Amino acid sequence: MSETAVFRALADPTRRQILQYLKTGELAAGAIVERLPISGPSVSRHLAILKSAGLVNERRAGNRILYRLDADRLALTVSDFISAVCPAQISLRRRVRGRTA
Repeated sequence: MSETAVFRALADPTRRQILQYLKTGELAAGAIVERLPISGPSVSRHLAILKSAGLVNERRAGNRILYRLDADRLALTVSDFISAVCPAQISLRRRVRGRTA
């Protein structure tokens, strides 16, 4: 589960849409398929990419597979990248937090 895999997963608009759906909680694969204008097998491929990047987790519930967003993994990866590319962002965030606290 590399940073590269995360950003490759995020590069696709369909996968970003799936993450948007999952931000409110677990969804069965079928519920995700119903929301998208693509086939079930295509959704399965997108979910597999998201899972291999560590952005979603799955669990079985009877004959259904439920998916949920790993928001911590997403946040840490993006935060690490921003900090590496733009270290000034760290001090800027600290100053902004200090004003609102």
